Amino acid sequence: MTRFVSGEDCTIADDVTIDHGEFDEPTRIGADATIRAGSIVYGDVTIGDGFTTGHDVLIRERTTIGDDVLVGTKTVIDGETTIGSHVSLQTNVYVPTETTIGDNVFVGPGAVMTNDEYPVRTEAALEGPTLEDGASVGANATILPGVTVGENAFVAAGAVVVEDVPADSLAVGAPARTRPLPDPLEGPNQLE
Repeated sequence: MTRFVSGEDCTIADDVTIDHGEFDEPTRIGADATIRAGSIVYGDVTIGDGFTTGHDVLIRERTTIGDDVLVGTKTVIDGETTIGSHVSLQTNVYVPTETTIGDNVFVGPGAVMTNDEYPVRTEAALEGPTLEDGASVGANATILPGVTVGENAFVAAGAVVVEDVPADSLAVGAPARTRPLPDPLEGPNQLE
């Protein structure tokens, strides 16, 4: 039984599964959405207007997504996650449970965020990272549990971020070290 609610002018491929699982709240999708083939959106998900996916996207339960968000092909958003508006998650990004992503954020292809400080070793609470408004994360970067990437900060491609990145700074290397943001990287992301 389909229980999801969608706004006007939505294009949803025939083989998309929406409202997967048994949840008290149906999935809600705003107007002008495009959800491409092979994607699965669980129940109890709220998505704003202007949402677009690539193919084979997975969005788990209790996720909230703002307006004008792009989720690239084969990206996984595990549940209990909040994503702001004007966000671009490129191909093959992993967003774990308990992650918070602000507005006007860019996450490059293959970037991975983590939420378990001691996987399969100890029983510990999950703590996803936080990407504050205007943050950019380069391709194949890894962001460890509980790390905050500050407002308008930039994480270089391939960086392994093990500690907070201050606002308006650049994190580069493995483990990542911060330095001042170079002139060409200053200012807001151009996602709108």
